[in-house]
Amino acid sequence: MGYKTAFQMNTADFCRRKAELLQTNDLIPEELYQKYEVKRGLRNANGTGVLVGLTNVSNVGGYALDEAGNKIASEGRLLYRGYDVKDLVSECLREDRFGFEEVTYLLLFGKLPTAKELNEFTSLLQNGRFLPEGFAEEVMLHTPSRNVMNTLSRAMLGLYAFDPDPDNISVENVLRQSMEIIGYFPSIVSYAFRSKAKAEGNEEGFVHHRPIPEYSTAENILHMIRPSGEFEDLEAKILDICLMLHAEHGGGNNSSFTTHLISSSGTDTYGVLSSAISSLKGPKHGGANTAVNHMIDDLKASVTDITDENQLREYFLKVLRKEANDGSGLIYGIGHAIYTKSDPRAVLLRTLGRKLAKIKGMEKDFALCEYIEEKAPDIYREFSGDYSRLMPANVDLYSGFVYRALDIPDDMTTPLFALARLSGWCAHRLEELIAGKRLMRPAYFGISGSKEYLPMSERE
Repeated sequence: MGYKTAFQMNTADFCRRKAELLQTNDLIPEELYQKYEVKRGLRNANGTGVLVGLTNVSNVGGYALDEAGNKIASEGRLLYRGYDVKDLVSECLREDRFGFEEVTYLLLFGKLPTAKELNEFTSLLQNGRFLPEGFAEEVMLHTPSRNVMNTLSRAMLGLYAFDPDPDNISVENVLRQSMEIIGYFPSIVSYAFRSKAKAEGNEEGFVHHRPIPEYSTAENILHMIRPSGEFEDLEAKILDICLMLHAEHGGGNNSSFTTHLISSSGTDTYGVLSSAISSLKGPKHGGANTAVNHMIDDLKASVTDITDENQLREYFLKVLRKEANDGSGLIYGIGHAIYTKSDPRAVLLRTLGRKLAKIKGMEKDFALCEYIEEKAPDIYREFSGDYSRLMPANVDLYSGFVYRALDIPDDMTTPLFALARLSGWCAHRLEELIAGKRLMRPAYFGISGSKEYLPMSERE
């Protein structure tokens, strides 16, 4: 046994013994949050987010407020720089073309590109797909990780060393860094997946294909992570729409707020975006689509017939009683912090998912998603007694299905979310540098009081 291993074991044992002490000393009584009117989770009493900033990048709408501050439910809307995401997706479908690069341009620059502007921008991204020489081996593969998101966060920090001007936070330089990172990221995601395979001893079964500059972002992803490197045009077009829908979601979501928060300190682009990736990794944020798929796997293992509504109902009651799945008591794929009647991203992906289900022979799996959307909210309301809560299907319900129908491993769904959201993060970082210009410094009220110091001999 090596020293490090023994040290880790001894430290773990020490921490197990001290954890109970922390549970006592760090616990804050619930009534104190009410006494000091703390907005826990930066949420108001009615569940809305505390207003901490303004953004021109996008707008997420799912309700209105009456004069008393109560929510009035409405259909969900998602606007990128004022343009409805439904219109952006519909136009790409109508013209049968890829749209993620156009959305990225729109988010970064605040306007829809002309054909000439889009071609120039896309060409720069396409020619920037190849990573700096030695980067993959030195930064990503030398110390392989079983978690793809961990590798992405580390890779983002590693890019700092390959940048000739990493700490320059002028708008021009940060824009240059943003475009380079967005160009690199399909290759980084592919190598991160290879790092996982290496860590698990499966590297021989993983084939990394070099990016093809002429391909769109979606095409390159499928080309690089599939063993054969082959894909159907429809598959790439549907993945492209997933990227479009995940590219941005307002300044208040956890990872975008992280981007604003850390950018306000004046630090470098790579540190900011690495932190955003770490935020997205959390199961309460970007990891939710994987949680949906794991819940469905558990359901299939727990019932004998996934078309039997009685068995499905009983399963979801067990989930709510914390007797099934991960014990969280949550039915993943329904409910959202902002959307009340509908999540526009889920609406679009439901339509595409139905089409994909027929092609892939996955109609039963898709019907299961539709059952969750239709029935799970009622099961929750009856279980909890809270009949006022609106719980629409969220994007994770159908994106999880779509990724599986595209044969994308579960370990890759959140990394692809990160790849898409880079466009929004970079837009928010630039906005913070241009418009924010003030270090974010919220307050925490200290409740520990004053204690008299005890000499060592008097301590128990």
